Amino acid sequence: MSGTQAWGFTDDRGTELGAARVPRRVIAYVRAGAALCDLGVTPVAVYGSGHDGDVLDPAKEGGLTAAAVTYLGPGRVLDEGLLRELRPDVIVDVTYDGKSPYALDEAVAERLGVPLVALSVGNELTLPAILDRFGALAVSLGAAPGDGTTAEGSPADLRAAEDELREVAARTGRGVLALSGAGPDQVHLARPLAWPELARLADLGVRLVDPGPGPGANWLTGDWGRASELRPDLVLFDSRAHATAPDEALSGVRFTPWNPETPPSPAAYARFFRTLARALAA
Repeated sequence: MSGTQAWGFTDDRGTELGAARVPRRVIAYVRAGAALCDLGVTPVAVYGSGHDGDVLDPAKEGGLTAAAVTYLGPGRVLDEGLLRELRPDVIVDVTYDGKSPYALDEAVAERLGVPLVALSVGNELTLPAILDRFGALAVSLGAAPGDGTTAEGSPADLRAAEDELREVAARTGRGVLALSGAGPDQVHLARPLAWPELARLADLGVRLVDPGPGPGANWLTGDWGRASELRPDLVLFDSRAHATAPDEALSGVRFTPWNPETPPSPAAYARFFRTLARALAA
């Protein structure tokens, strides 16, 4: 796609965005940036969320470090002067509510005079639909469309990983609980259908353990004893830097890491599904 062509894209807030030419200098929220990097669009820089610190979380980096992408720190406290020096053509964030960007104040982009794309990662879309939207954005920014080859990171490779997980899940029937540690006395237990990727696991036949009734749309918060009472065979534990490791109350249970902010790309989810398939089969 020629950089001299006009560019247009409607994001998941319904906002119609445009520019006189295809944006080349992309700054993105780290989750979106890692996905775009997988899809063939390398950002010039990425920023984090309120959970992130001054160093890029290894659980979130994907291919960003290998691509030498600059990490700017948390989005809400970015130095606007530095952003201006980086001369972005477009900023890409995510949205959980379909209304507001998650990690950057939209007014920042307005002051810079730069379009801000917000793509949904909330449960109003299925995981395949989320992946399609990120793929469409990447193509609009000049990436080659995904093809039917089985090369690593292709849509066909993702389908192969899903088939592998489906077979293992059907054969083992093991119960999987997803959680995020919040200290020695507290844990957040994921409600499976509130997370597009967990809902996709259910579609593929993985038996997900529901934490049961109580407050919280995405998580049920309790103590580690509550998690143990659910008797999971395997625990998907939040591997991000701000989450704490699983408690000894879950001794005897197998664990495998889960990044609740997995980059929305076929490559990242193929890796996640294969890791889970191996854990279930062990």
